[in-house]
Amino acid sequence: MSGRGKLTLGALLATLLAACALLPLVNSYLWLFEAAVLAGLVSGVGALARRVPLARTLTVLLQAIVVLLLLTVVFARNAAPLGLLPTPGVFQRFSTLLTSGGQDVTRYSIPAPPTDGIKLMLIGGVLVIGLAVDAIAVTFRNAAPAGLPLLALYSVAAGISADTGSTASWLWFLLAAAGYLFLLLTEGGDRLSQWGRVFGGGQRRPGHPPGAPPARASAPARTGRRIGVVALGIALVVPLALPTLGGGLLAGIGGGNGPGIGGGTISAVNPLVSLQDDLNQDDDREALRYRTNATDGQGMYLRIMSLDEFDGTTWRFSQRKVQDVPDSLPAPQGLAPDVSTTRIATSITAAPWYRQNYLPMPYPATHVSVRGRWRYEPEGRTLVGDRGQSTRDARYTVDSLEVNPSRQQLASAGRPPASIQHEYTEVPSSLPAVVKKTAEDVTAGSKNNYEKAVALQDWFAADGGFTYDTHVNSGTGPDAIARFLKEKRGFCIHFSFTMAAMARTLGIPARVAVGFAPGTPEGDGTVDVGLRDAHAWPELYFQGVGWTRFEPTPSRGSLPAYTLPASPSDPDTGTSVQPAQPESAAPSTAPSSSSSCAPQDQRLGACGQAAAQAPEPPSGPGARSGTWTLVGAGIALLVLVGLLPLLYRTRTRARRLGAGAHLGAEPGAPALAAWQELTDTAWDHGIVPDEARTPRRAAERIVALGSLDEAAAAAVHRLADAVEQVLYAPAPAPRTGLAEDVGRARAALRASAGRATRLRALLLPRSSVRVVWALSQRRESLASRWAPQRLLPASWRRP
Repeated sequence: MSGRGKLTLGALLATLLAACALLPLVNSYLWLFEAAVLAGLVSGVGALARRVPLARTLTVLLQAIVVLLLLTVVFARNAAPLGLLPTPGVFQRFSTLLTSGGQDVTRYSIPAPPTDGIKLMLIGGVLVIGLAVDAIAVTFRNAAPAGLPLLALYSVAAGISADTGSTASWLWFLLAAAGYLFLLLTEGGDRLSQWGRVFGGGQRRPGHPPGAPPARASAPARTGRRIGVVALGIALVVPLALPTLGGGLLAGIGGGNGPGIGGGTISAVNPLVSLQDDLNQDDDREALRYRTNATDGQGMYLRIMSLDEFDGTTWRFSQRKVQDVPDSLPAPQGLAPDVSTTRIATSITAAPWYRQNYLPMPYPATHVSVRGRWRYEPEGRTLVGDRGQSTRDARYTVDSLEVNPSRQQLASAGRPPASIQHEYTEVPSSLPAVVKKTAEDVTAGSKNNYEKAVALQDWFAADGGFTYDTHVNSGTGPDAIARFLKEKRGFCIHFSFTMAAMARTLGIPARVAVGFAPGTPEGDGTVDVGLRDAHAWPELYFQGVGWTRFEPTPSRGSLPAYTLPASPSDPDTGTSVQPAQPESAAPSTAPSSSSSCAPQDQRLGACGQAAAQAPEPPSGPGARSGTWTLVGAGIALLVLVGLLPLLYRTRTRARRLGAGAHLGAEPGAPALAAWQELTDTAWDHGIVPDEARTPRRAAERIVALGSLDEAAAAAVHRLADAVEQVLYAPAPAPRTGLAEDVGRARAALRASAGRATRLRALLLPRSSVRVVWALSQRRESLASRWAPQRLLPASWRRP
């Protein structure tokens, strides 16, 4: 392989190894395979353009066009003519995907699901970086600056990943560094080989055949490798001596006291990232286990955080001031003394694998006893880890209140404070009008905010015809809520997001809580909370009660008692009656039974009706099928490329052995073609041709090295005799049976060879290198034919 070809492979390998640092960011590795196939095509186009050769700028421009075409095929083929040609509609599609990808990045935490927007950002970024590395290192022959785009790719991944300082982060760094070092060494070897030809005079050790490489790298080559290793070590170690830089590449490994959150703000990742994946897990792994003295086990929601900022597309948390965790947490905001409350105590243990920056707790907590670096955020009444503190293997106790407001207290709630009313009823102008219109239609006839909230909950839970389905596409963009209202199929994110948004359009302060629904009681008195208990629910504010939980998601969690209709035995005298529901196992998607026919009970399938049918399995979005089509095409392309040597040899063999039928006007052609085929067949089986021997001596060598039997040896000698007749006889006599002799010799060579040799002769025949030689000769011929001097008149040419 030429030096530039090695550089091309080195640039591609360096890009892909640096891209491996992005793997922890997404919960699927399939995107990297797609990126590798596409990057390989871009590199191949660059290699062909340099072989033509094209001008450097034209080569880079051609590769950029190929990148655009590939991204169009993968992500915007439905908007492109012929599924390939980029048009303004294609760029609009790219803009939409990038916008949704940016929203997904802020919405999801690590590892995020591979949405189309995130995949476009990842694959497009790898292709752009790969193009830059290929252009700098190969087209412009300067590999050292190519480390800048590689560093940018690695730094983005390392800066976002939550595994800084872990063993995995070391692996990604070593892979990226090895790729860059390999690229440098490849370029250095190519340059040194050119210097050796110029200054070394072609000196070789005695016994080395012409064209063979030296047995050992020259001293400059060894020095170059040592310089690369030393430079890599300096880049890794020197930042440790510069504390002002935050520890450089080794930041986070030691146990020092780095900068924490202190008294500033919090800006943690949104835990919604894996909620849908958790709900669809085959293995419901235990995340938390707790023991509590609460009488209502179905009301034990473990709240992680609240999402209070709504931009019309999704909900996210605001940056809030944090402080030290007080011994006793302040009284819940808006809770009046006349509301019935019950104090409960809960001890919680987190699994060693469960890692979360926020501490799951019952709401509202009044006291928390936990070890580690935790900070308190008063607005959401949450505890957030400081300086890398997480819930991993945490053991803590929480004292909290079980708030039991009456329906009358909620219905007579006064107007919230102006600050809460303003912040928590804000909706953007981009919110589709159908959201507010639907909210008004659903709550028509309601007398107060409490009745409106219950009407919304009942509509989602029973009256609106919604279906709980964790396999739907969660969707992004301004129309996501409107689309959910139309399709009426989704899971807790859709229900909680939409109810909170609709409540805000009605002037009711609302936010979204994220955490775990009540888990599964165990025989030892503890409760197991697994991945499938991950949940989201809306919280609405009522003055005198505070932030109040509602449950609009069908077949998930439990209905709060204050949202159930009054019964004859419940005079509603200011205290709520706990629902007479036995503690059950983990929430089931199957309806449960009850004796009431209220709308809430319809949600539970308790009116003597048959259980609702399970939702039909989703057919899957077109983007996923398109991705698998691309993957299949890439695999087929790789298989085809791997079979090219086999196909070439099969075609060449058929053409040579059929030479007698096509070249009958030249009597010597069939013998020469058959002899060439025999020579290549022996070469494929490990007998390298020796052009210095006569046909007879070459035949003897093939018979001896191939260990051929008498019949095959006779066939080889007949072929050699036919070639000598063509070369030396004045009038060579035509020969028959040449193809049969070649076939007999080929079968004998295969029989005497080992299994590995036979497999290589079939799939990777050595003689297929002749096609490379032929292309090289063709290129040299064209170059000499179209040389500038040949185009000048004869009288102008240099003598």
